[in-house]
Amino acid sequence: MTSPPLPARLSVVVPCFNERANVAPLVARLEAALAGIAWEAVFVDDNSPDGTAAAARAIAARDPRIRCLRRIGRRGLSSAVIEGALSSSAEFVAVIDGDMQHDETRLPLMLTRLAAGEGDIAIGTRYAKGGDAGGLAGGFRQRLSRLGIAFAQLFLPSPVSDPMSGFFMMRREHFEEIAPRLAGSGFKILLDLLFNARPPLKVIEIPYEFRARAFGESKLDALVLAQFAGLLIDRVLHGAVPLRFIAFSGVGLVGVIANLAALAAGRALGLGFSPAQAIATVIAMVVNFQLNNSLTYRDQRLRGARLWRGLALFLLFCGIGAVADLGIARTLYEDHNSLTVSGAAGAIVAVVWNYAISATLVWRTR
Repeated sequence: MTSPPLPARLSVVVPCFNERANVAPLVARLEAALAGIAWEAVFVDDNSPDGTAAAARAIAARDPRIRCLRRIGRRGLSSAVIEGALSSSAEFVAVIDGDMQHDETRLPLMLTRLAAGEGDIAIGTRYAKGGDAGGLAGGFRQRLSRLGIAFAQLFLPSPVSDPMSGFFMMRREHFEEIAPRLAGSGFKILLDLLFNARPPLKVIEIPYEFRARAFGESKLDALVLAQFAGLLIDRVLHGAVPLRFIAFSGVGLVGVIANLAALAAGRALGLGFSPAQAIATVIAMVVNFQLNNSLTYRDQRLRGARLWRGLALFLLFCGIGAVADLGIARTLYEDHNSLTVSGAAGAIVAVVWNYAISATLVWRTR
């Protein structure tokens, strides 16, 4: 009989989507970097259409250190990290992106310093002395990253040079203690951890050079920053309002602007107020639907036939909400003769109605 393999001391959680070409090279790099350490890698794949899960399982069939969690009907880096970390029994868990832009050779140093009790979490940083963010593709993404960092640092309990990092390590027991308080949405799991740790985590910063992506496409875009802003607002409100409702309301404000612009354009083209307002309302609802589909419900994004069905439901029920908005506003105006109170009350009812319908009918989880 052969002896069973040693239990892993370190689990490396790799959240991934469309990273098939990077799976084998990343495993090879982890094997070289973690020589002499009992480790495992957990690839958490959000049902990638390119076959990322199949690539990870092909390696797992011959290497018991590799595991794959394929998620169907769920999307998002933060929730992927949470599920991957909670599937581990190792003493330490690390998080590294599946695109090979993080420097896996820094993992042994992270492990050594954490094991020595120097801190609660070791964070790979691009912005401390010795770090380099040159791998961020293009000036836009570099500015986007720095903007997010500057904004996040206003809310952090202690200084962190790279709070947008997706490369870190901590004891699994610490992660499990914080996990029930995590929002689990969006892409910035590190911020979520730092915000919800009680007491605040003692941070070790490990400089590294952020590499250029070899295969695939970056997921960092303006929508990721918008989700990140929603996480910060959620932090300020201490979770009193659902994060999706915050995003839904923000999208609603954009819809108001679209409505006013379309109304002004219709009037300029010679349309009467009623037809111009009707057209403007439909345009605003379509804009709201597209933004909610791309941002608020990004992890449940509708595509194909479900997209058109969702749009039809959204227009139908938001139209009912608009009628209710007008009816409530008119009644309150007749009773109190206050445009501000009546308008605000009608708008609040419409927003809550639209949000409830969107969550239960349009973007419901199957």
